[in-house]
Amino acid sequence: MTGALAVMVVSTACGAGDGSEAEGPLVVYSGRSEELVGPLIEQFETESGIGVEIRYGESSELAATLLAEGEETEADVFFAQDPASLGAAAGLMASLPEETLELVDARFRDRDGSWIGTSGRVRVVVHNTDTDLPLPQTIDEAVDPAWAGQMGVAPTNGSFLAFVSAMILERGEDGTRAWLEALAANDPVEFDGNAPIVEATDTGELGGGLVNHYYLLRLRAEGQGNNAENHFIPAGDVGSLVMPAGVGIMTNTDSPEAAQEFVDFLLAEEAQTFFATETFEFPLIDGVPQPDGVPPLSEIAAPDIDLSELAAVLDLATRLVAEAGLV
Repeated sequence: MTGALAVMVVSTACGAGDGSEAEGPLVVYSGRSEELVGPLIEQFETESGIGVEIRYGESSELAATLLAEGEETEADVFFAQDPASLGAAAGLMASLPEETLELVDARFRDRDGSWIGTSGRVRVVVHNTDTDLPLPQTIDEAVDPAWAGQMGVAPTNGSFLAFVSAMILERGEDGTRAWLEALAANDPVEFDGNAPIVEATDTGELGGGLVNHYYLLRLRAEGQGNNAENHFIPAGDVGSLVMPAGVGIMTNTDSPEAAQEFVDFLLAEEAQTFFATETFEFPLIDGVPQPDGVPPLSEIAAPDIDLSELAAVLDLATRLVAEAGLV
């Protein structure tokens, strides 16, 4: 969803489920789409009795809105799809309680406690199973000339820009520019998002593409995707970056208890199971089974990147992508 924010008032309930008076309605700015998390929001309302007013939009746009609104924002909670957007608005967020932060591995939360991951997506190379193209063992091999005209990318997509931001942290501006220029020289096929890349790979229109892992699993849930596989790059570089969606509470919220209850709900077993079975993301708390058809998160060779730093280089990443001629 792009452009102006989409606003949906989900409910105006004010009574808590246990009969006590609840704060609300809770205003949530959500960079996670209604298609993905709408059922979860409804479940939270039913179980808590707290009314929720959801404002859906792109995570980056919502972060920019929060920065423009500053302390006058009506938002109580920011629920975003990527750590870069969360980091951009972290200065407006309160520190989460230590008992909340301890639920999730330190890799997947803000180092200052402003936001916490709620589910994980992993960067992969989706590939058509009938192709004989060499599967990349490093992210640099993803720009091998053998892939010329066969690699799908979504250069304006938030997850791609977060991936480029992580590359800047890993190898610096010059190294990232060189990789992007090599990608552009390889004549990639450009898309607006990840889903059409996976669909084109499944039909054989593409050899493969740089995407997040769960798009193929969603396609399979729809009865397609049988001609494609996810390839998890084993080198431990940004090609297998784990990007959490996450949540933070705004400092000036009028409903701190309801906001914390919402965060707790997203990190509870029921919601974490929803992420694993309905959106096919990795749960981030212990004891919840992960999606079928993916390796354990602990076995994925992810880079050692401080996700709290992504926001600081996001503008640079966007500029480098443009300068490489990918947009």
